[in-house]
Amino acid sequence: MSASPPSPPTVVPSTAAQTVGFLRQLGAEQIAHPGGTLLAHLCRVYRLLAAWDARPALRLAGLCHAAYGTDGFPTALLSLDRRTELARVIGPEAEEIVHVYAAMNRRATYPGLAAPNAPFYDRFTGGARAVNRSLREDLAELTAANELDLARVNPVFREQWGPDLLALFAGFRPLLSGQAWEEAGTLLGAGGYPEK
Repeated sequence: MSASPPSPPTVVPSTAAQTVGFLRQLGAEQIAHPGGTLLAHLCRVYRLLAAWDARPALRLAGLCHAAYGTDGFPTALLSLDRRTELARVIGPEAEEIVHVYAAMNRRATYPGLAAPNAPFYDRFTGGARAVNRSLREDLAELTAANELDLARVNPVFREQWGPDLLALFAGFRPLLSGQAWEEAGTLLGAGGYPEK
């Protein structure tokens, strides 16, 4: 009697797939968002970050970047007292990026984001603090992925906000990956801005 072939290994869903399931449980698929549902947008941001070769933690942060709501999209899937729950799903590094992205007061923080000592303004606490360069790079890259996805799927958004986004990303240029900057140029026509 011959031995039966080994059974194939059990396929464990990837963290991204588990996270998508978690987001569905939280109702992200039912929330309207420019270009479809919130879940569709979150998945596109994840894929865009992956296309830019972002590290796994930043990709997962992109997938959940609106979990606590943002300065531009106030609908939250989770309250801040559930941070440990999200961290169990995506890991503490990714959750920290999500939290800081959600906390960012954009109007106050964006103008100086590329400056080494510029303060980060927290909309949850009302305070200001310094954030390290790595986190500022994550915030810039995630902002680019978020806004460029909206510009890609919504021509009206692109026409209305494209010039402002291009100026914003030019200010972020020292923090953005080459892939993010190239995408901004392709989509928004960055032509004349200098390299970092």
